[in-house]
Amino acid sequence: MKILFATSEAAPFAKVGGLGDVAGALPAAMAGSSYGVRVILPLYGSIADQWRAQMKFVKYIYVPLAWRNLYCGLFELKKDGVTYYFVDNEFYFKRAEIYGHYDDGERYAFFSRAVAALLTEFDGWIPDVVHCNDWQTALIPVYMRRLYDGVPAIDAIRTVFTIHNIGYQGRFPRDILENVLGLPHTVFDGGTLEYMGGLNLMKGAIELSDRVTTVSPAYAEELQYAYYAHGMEGILAANQDKLCGILNGIDTVMFDPSADENLVKTYSAEKPAGKAACKAELQKLLGLAQRPDVPLIVSVSRLESHKGMDLISAALDEMMDMDVQFAILGRGDWHFEHIFSAAQHNYEGRLSASILFNASLAGSLYAGGDMFLMPSQSEPCGLSQMIAMRYGTVPIVRETGGLKDTVEPYNPDNGEGLGFTFANYDKADLLYAIQRAVELYHNDSKRWKALMKRGMTKDFSWTESAKAYKKLYKEICT
Repeated sequence: MKILFATSEAAPFAKVGGLGDVAGALPAAMAGSSYGVRVILPLYGSIADQWRAQMKFVKYIYVPLAWRNLYCGLFELKKDGVTYYFVDNEFYFKRAEIYGHYDDGERYAFFSRAVAALLTEFDGWIPDVVHCNDWQTALIPVYMRRLYDGVPAIDAIRTVFTIHNIGYQGRFPRDILENVLGLPHTVFDGGTLEYMGGLNLMKGAIELSDRVTTVSPAYAEELQYAYYAHGMEGILAANQDKLCGILNGIDTVMFDPSADENLVKTYSAEKPAGKAACKAELQKLLGLAQRPDVPLIVSVSRLESHKGMDLISAALDEMMDMDVQFAILGRGDWHFEHIFSAAQHNYEGRLSASILFNASLAGSLYAGGDMFLMPSQSEPCGLSQMIAMRYGTVPIVRETGGLKDTVEPYNPDNGEGLGFTFANYDKADLLYAIQRAVELYHNDSKRWKALMKRGMTKDFSWTESAKAYKKLYKEICT
């Protein structure tokens, strides 16, 4: 089968969040045997020269978008058995930042229209399935079914749309439909893109794609409820027959404590001694007291409410009363940045707040921490808890979305499980989960080490996810 994976970002070329990790790892996991997988994304100005030097110019076409006829260059690069295509238009994509521009709707409308126009331009290679991701590619199924309807080669292509985060839906005013997106009013009046008087691009993709997936089974269930669905619960309920959740994986080669060259000392589930050296190095790096006996709780996250930052900040003083150390890394809401920065002064030598994002420092926290705190309000999948377990750092999470699917709660009766969980979004419940983790850490080192080892040896690779997607592709193509 031939799969074209359309995305607005893909590691290592361009990455802002978890979508970039998925688009960088899933196609590589699916490639080979009877599957030909190609990825298409914009040629951003921020893509490094090392990748540009490996690209080969393929062709150019002109893409119609409303009243404009726009240049679209196509470049190609092959890596890890996957062919990557890059859509070139410097007006739209030669910018310092990937997202956050005033014309993002137009930029990704161009990209989506370009993908639809290129489907029959890959030198005889026509995909069986186009797999779209989040609102930036949501117009691809719309263009395919509304502007290319009746073109046999495109009519035969099936579409999959994956919701990575339903909080970002691509909502725009009605008046950009014809003059910016280049779509007829019937697409709005007929209800395909209409939502609460405006345009909702994600709604169009849900309505017109053959299948809709989310990045964890629990998140697929949660999206049936208003609390999680951001107003889309009715649309998803109407399309429930084509909705399913497939859990994301992580790159187990990239995240491997036995081979991570950035660590002061490598270690493994079988030989875990090096983790103590990583903890000591992290304490030194962050200005924390050099205490091997104290549990070090770490968090790597955007500092926003939906990531549970209001819960952590509310519980912070009582958590620190448990004689723990806490290190947090991230940026986000100014309110939370201020709270954690101030707390660093209040708990000098015990609390570190790094208000930035640094991948190398994040790796040090994953490796040097004893516990990983992730009490999200909602979490479609989450990769951080899986990375933490891979490095032997025991997760403390709220039972939502992918956190619920990946962190089996510790059972004190038999010692089984992978971490400590709580269900209610409540400060007392969070503190109780932390307390249980701290008590086990101090009182039963044998069980604690077994808990760490189970997390390190749990299979969080893309293998099972790739199998599930292949099964899905096969179902919609037969």
